[in-house]
Amino acid sequence: MDEQIDAKFIEKTIQQVSAILQEADVSARTGRTRPALGSVPEGTSIASLIDHTLLKPEAMARQIEMLCFEAKEYGFASVCVNSWYVPLAVELLRDTEIPVCTVVGFPLGASLPSVKAHEAQQAMAHGAREIDMVIPIGALRSRDIVGVFEDISDVAYVCHEHPDEVICKVIIETALLTDTEKIIACQLAKLAGADFVKTSTGFSTGGATVEDIKLMRQVVGAGMGVKASGGVRTLEQAQAIVEAGANRIGASAGVTIAQAELGEAPTDDATESDY
Repeated sequence: MDEQIDAKFIEKTIQQVSAILQEADVSARTGRTRPALGSVPEGTSIASLIDHTLLKPEAMARQIEMLCFEAKEYGFASVCVNSWYVPLAVELLRDTEIPVCTVVGFPLGASLPSVKAHEAQQAMAHGAREIDMVIPIGALRSRDIVGVFEDISDVAYVCHEHPDEVICKVIIETALLTDTEKIIACQLAKLAGADFVKTSTGFSTGGATVEDIKLMRQVVGAGMGVKASGGVRTLEQAQAIVEAGANRIGASAGVTIAQAELGEAPTDDATESDY
């Protein structure tokens, strides 16, 4: 990708997406309920931007317990687990303000929209307050603009209908997309009322890059969140990602990053993996 995608090209692509949705007579069922989701207040610690994550299929309950203990110790933004472990994580974090995040349609994004919406509802019923959904990547690459829009819109709607106004993040899997497709995906998430766009599942061919974060921020503007995930393992990487425009980081190496930020000697991070 070029260091800076031409603004006119981005605007042209955005207009094309809007025209397709207008012609199809579809519109968002919801809008963002929290303003300025894309900002990082001055003095914010990197640790407080981290979704402390463990999504490996072989993860055991004792590892989720450790994940939650670490989140409380270092003040992470959330704990992100597969929905099976949402009830456990909610119970472990009950005495804190740290929300539990879970994933929907993960990691392929190929579930039916109704299945994703139901999965999100079930996770919220068990206490999840942030939902990271995966778009249907093949549908996007096939230019099913309306289908992808409605897929995102359905999940964003059920999230925002919840009394706690659950945050909806949209994983676009940047490693599998062209720059044009990244622009389309970000714009669809924005128009569908989602709260964040997110780079990666961590289970594909690549993770977050500075270049992709810059492009995503350029498309969605300042009012929407941008989450970098996949392969962020060091404080230096995290700082570069935030400088590029991310205001949330999905990482399994959260303890390593937080210890580096605090100047502490590193310890073995039992939960560390690609995601």
